[in-house]
Amino acid sequence: MLAGAAILVGLLSGAGVWIFKRLIDLSHLVAFNLFEGSIAHIGSWTVLIVPVLGGLLVGLLWQRFVGEERHHGVAGIMEAVALAGGRLQYALMPIKTLISAISIGVGASVGPEDPSVQVGANIGSMTGQIARLSDDHMRALVAAGAAGGIAAAFNAPIAGVFFAIEVTLGELSAGSLGAVTLAAVISAVFTQAVSGPQPAFPVSGYVFRGPQELPLYLVLGLVAGPVAAAYIHLLDSIHGWFHHWGAPTWVKPAAAGLLVGLVGIFLPQLFGVGYDTIGAVLNGGVFTLGLVLLLLVGKLILTPISIGGGFPGGVFAPSLFIGAMTGEAYGLILNLAFPSLHVVPPAFAMVGMAAVLAGAVHSPLTAIILLFEMTNDYRIILPVMFGVVVCQLVAQRLEPDSVYTKMLARKGIRLERGRDVEVLQGITVGEVMETNIESLHDTDLITHAAEIMTNQHHHGLMVLNAEDQLVGVITLQDLEREQNMEKDKHLMVGEVCTRELLVTYPDETIGAALRRMGTRDIGRLPVVLHEDPLHLVGVLRRSAIARAYDLALTRRAEMRHRAHQVRLGDFSGASVVEVVVEPGAPVAEKPVSVIPWPRDSVLATVRHRRQVVFPRGDTVIHSGDVLVVVADASARDDLQALAHASKANPEPETVKS
Repeated sequence: MLAGAAILVGLLSGAGVWIFKRLIDLSHLVAFNLFEGSIAHIGSWTVLIVPVLGGLLVGLLWQRFVGEERHHGVAGIMEAVALAGGRLQYALMPIKTLISAISIGVGASVGPEDPSVQVGANIGSMTGQIARLSDDHMRALVAAGAAGGIAAAFNAPIAGVFFAIEVTLGELSAGSLGAVTLAAVISAVFTQAVSGPQPAFPVSGYVFRGPQELPLYLVLGLVAGPVAAAYIHLLDSIHGWFHHWGAPTWVKPAAAGLLVGLVGIFLPQLFGVGYDTIGAVLNGGVFTLGLVLLLLVGKLILTPISIGGGFPGGVFAPSLFIGAMTGEAYGLILNLAFPSLHVVPPAFAMVGMAAVLAGAVHSPLTAIILLFEMTNDYRIILPVMFGVVVCQLVAQRLEPDSVYTKMLARKGIRLERGRDVEVLQGITVGEVMETNIESLHDTDLITHAAEIMTNQHHHGLMVLNAEDQLVGVITLQDLEREQNMEKDKHLMVGEVCTRELLVTYPDETIGAALRRMGTRDIGRLPVVLHEDPLHLVGVLRRSAIARAYDLALTRRAEMRHRAHQVRLGDFSGASVVEVVVEPGAPVAEKPVSVIPWPRDSVLATVRHRRQVVFPRGDTVIHSGDVLVVVADASARDDLQALAHASKANPEPETVKS
């Protein structure tokens, strides 16, 4: 059953991506060849009109047919696989595919691979939902569709398999691997049948000349790491800026299109995907160092602007463009600085592509295999592997989240191996640390320290200097050691305290802090700031672990509650409305059976503290409870009146998948 479904998903994914590519070509033809070509005689500046009008069209279509989404693109697929059994709103796939094609066709700096993954994943989810498969089989088919999307987009089936495992599923199982592989192969076979066997970027073979070149690729990895981290950071920060901008939703893509158009007047290579420019670089085209650097910086900025502004599209292809320009610039600089090395810049551009892709998406195997399939030449594979590993290590050090998990983390969702993280891994030190800190100064006498620790039942206290900077920790063992040695009772705390400290930070997970405490079997850690390690902001004690565990259980219950919301919305097609019961509300402290629920609504779940309850007639609704109701639009006002003490309260949040 699963194998047959995977074959169907692979075939439909290949066909869907082929149609998507034709829609991009059509959009580009209409936007630039027909429309812009007819007004180009006015002046070269007219090219900026295309992304502005295109952005306006994209914004209106998205607002009219799609609306708000919790997570867009691959991040939404990852969430659905982890939390909702792989259920996606596949009915929206055609209009979202059309809007993505328009975005790329009018020159937005976004890529086609993420929409291709969405096409395949939605086909997989649709197949699973129609066949009423289990959650595990549904997840496998969504991953199979994602693999088919990558296989069709790049003509790279092996890379599609690794993408599905590394990014979509996050883990490997025998059942899912078979489905993913089948879909990727069938999708690639279809693509080659209709488009030919050529790879996405036909390039010349570049020979690895020996171990003496590895230090050059090491440095390239060190350079590419910060570039990938900057890309992740800009995507997140610019998205946040657009999100908080109070302009209407349909205006934002037009504003982003204006910025893209202004830059495109001078650097038309930045319009759209940029595959032609990447191909020219990889095939030894003549590019000056100044132009390459401008293209690098331009793509690094315009892609976050395009995506943050509301152009649907991918971050995958822009990372390849950024990596190619990074490697090309590095190779050109090497030739200028060390002409005797006779380096070939396109070889570094190729390695740079894989390195930045791996650093941005956190999928090193996908990046390595993708470059291998694009070049059909294993001789460059050693530098690619070396550069990818170095770049990812540096990028993760600077920016722990990938471009996809960063979007999820912004909403408080952290996934590990495609599932919700271990119970304490999502709780940070800052959430449970003690901020009312009992401390001593280094000039206090040890007799005073002993008195305080005895009276307050402390086993250890932080020690500060005159400037209130952390200098050490004094424990009962420190005091006992001095007493046993019959030291002078006039000794000061600063003379006996422990100064070699292990510390933790507010944004560190409880799990990491616990491991550090275990290395020395200590019961407390000072909490300091990254930027000022002498500034004490709190203390983490072992007694706080109980609070952390309780908080983690609450978070997990909320996550399951959210997963149930997703399933409800996807299954019924109705809106899922979430409201918080306020004190004094008409439903507060009443059983469900006596509450006059609106006619076109069904109460699905009640979250009471950290428990999710499936209500019965005798279930009592309390103030502070969160109600999830499947409701028609006409029932929302009545729900608001029931759950809130006053109708002046804001509208309930409508949750869409």
